[in-house]
Amino acid sequence: MNKIESFQINHLTLESGLYVSRRDQKDGVTVTTFDLRITAPNREPVIDMPALHTIEHLCATYLRNSDQKDNVVYFGPMGCRTGCYLVMFGDLKSQDVYDLVNQMCDFVINFDSEIPGAKPEECGNYSEQNLNMAKYYIAKYKKALIKNKNFEYK
Repeated sequence: MNKIESFQINHLTLESGLYVSRRDQKDGVTVTTFDLRITAPNREPVIDMPALHTIEHLCATYLRNSDQKDNVVYFGPMGCRTGCYLVMFGDLKSQDVYDLVNQMCDFVINFDSEIPGAKPEECGNYSEQNLNMAKYYIAKYKKALIKNKNFEYK
């Protein structure tokens, strides 16, 4: 069985950043998957589940209401809990979504209201949320993103 692309990236040297994880084409449509690596794998603690759940709710809400909403396919957490995937229509580069991701980070950092979708009728695990820690992780990610502008896997 072939090893998938993401398992071929050296996670011992991977830093926090914004990377193109893969591009897929079918029937003339290109979909680009971005790796929003929030923590450095195997060197920093993983994101705790309540914070990651809140990040998912807030970022998905922001993206689905942004001026790019028609290009957003999916936003959600990685199983390893070191970041999230953003899937968008188009043959895109990290630089193409850099401003959108920065604005999304600002939305999370400045969010001060009821977490969208955090009611029992809206979410299968509505009570597992942590807004303060979500803000912490996203603020940390944004600083690394601005400082390093990591766009290529090493």
